Amino acid sequence: MAAADELGYRPNAIAQGLITRRSGMIAVIISNLTNLHYPEVLAELTQGLSGRGARVLLFALKSESEIDEILDQVWRYQVDGAIVAARLSDDQLSTFKARGTALVLYNRQSDGVPVASVACEFAAGEALLVDGMIASGCCNFAIIGGPTDSTVGEARVNGALDRLALAGLTSVPIERGDFSYQGGYDAATRLLKDKRIDAIISANDTMALGAMDAARLDFGHQIPETLSIVGFDGVAPAKWRSYDLTTMRQPVGRMTTAAISMLFDQIENPDLGPEKRLFSGSLIRGKTARLAG
Repeated sequence: MAAADELGYRPNAIAQGLITRRSGMIAVIISNLTNLHYPEVLAELTQGLSGRGARVLLFALKSESEIDEILDQVWRYQVDGAIVAARLSDDQLSTFKARGTALVLYNRQSDGVPVASVACEFAAGEALLVDGMIASGCCNFAIIGGPTDSTVGEARVNGALDRLALAGLTSVPIERGDFSYQGGYDAATRLLKDKRIDAIISANDTMALGAMDAARLDFGHQIPETLSIVGFDGVAPAKWRSYDLTTMRQPVGRMTTAAISMLFDQIENPDLGPEKRLFSGSLIRGKTARLAG
């Protein structure tokens, strides 16, 4: 029993053969906790990792640019592996490999260093939203993006821009928020000074909710009659009757289950090659957008 305690894993987990490695600690690095979607992700990851007998070390970033400082802290603990929902450079990814530390990127992918990852198909989700609004008659689009250092936020913005460009819509105004309700409210306030705008694409649900209130309360819009607004995530408040947001729901449970499974596969078999898994989102047809099809 003493040996199991020293490893940091629950004795019954060792007996069941769930974990065989050294420290028993798994790092979870997650950014943008102001986004209502991330507590759900964190809860799923924590429960799943604990169920495998691991001790979870949480490292929360206010912005993805803080990753260097966070990694310095992670290395002090000699963790067995990490699930990272933040942007890592090629050098940082290589450091994980050099240290023999298992790694899975969550909602991120690497175009350089091969690394295991799970992600939602942002481009496909944005295309579904854009196509539906264009088919319903929307023609003057605007985008509320997140901070420019957010990999997820930029992937969603670029997915929307690319789809709009295919339809010949290239002059699309973009305002930035911080993924918060107030950030969306303020961004919409700036955008809606242009009275021609009839559709807003938000990089996440929380900002979309703020944009809805700004549009209704300050500009007198009837949603979706005079303005369509869509988000991305599928957070619980988006379902509230006063919002009923049209959005893309990410399969959080499936994504976190896959990330945990892939991480422990690497821990148990360090020579295993990196695997990438993409998950499709589900369209939630709320009442905030004219969406044909």
